[in-house]
Amino acid sequence: MISNLLFELRYIVGNTPWDTGVSPPELISFLQENPAGRALDLGCGTGTNAITINNFGWDVIGVDSSYFAIKRAIEKTMCQAREVDFRRLDVSRLKGIDGTFKLILDIGCFHSLSPTSRAGYLQRLSELIDPAGTYLLYTWLADDGEPGASTPSHEDLMTLFSPIFSSIRTEVGTEQERTSAWYWMQPISS
Repeated sequence: MISNLLFELRYIVGNTPWDTGVSPPELISFLQENPAGRALDLGCGTGTNAITINNFGWDVIGVDSSYFAIKRAIEKTMCQAREVDFRRLDVSRLKGIDGTFKLILDIGCFHSLSPTSRAGYLQRLSELIDPAGTYLLYTWLADDGEPGASTPSHEDLMTLFSPIFSSIRTEVGTEQERTSAWYWMQPISS
């Protein structure tokens, strides 16, 4: 609850360094290499990446818990030729989101969730990913042995996601002097 209020306040005052207005090359490369389908952008913020995905011909739902972020995302699409479906929802529940998605994108949302919210998020993710789909995750990572870290480590992520996904590619880097990584994952066939 408090973290949601802090995000709202940051959107009100314009202190949103994560909202660069530019889609990352990892996403652009994925879109150039894969045929369009349905996409779900978790923690979409003001819609930059959802709009980019939509411009590549995908049907997109963008989800964020921030009222002000979703309001701005909707405003940004007023001049778009194709509509993006933006919804203010909790990513750990995703009430009203049905069907499956060929791409589920998360840029910086998962690492900000509580352990309880992560469990709900993973459950819904397993229900919504298309059997031939891709889950594309960008996250900050806790360094090995970092005491009291709220962000997951690489090992934490592999443990959490391994019942649902197999990792097909990982790129580790840094952002704002923090360890970060991109993960490309596909659902494990049952």
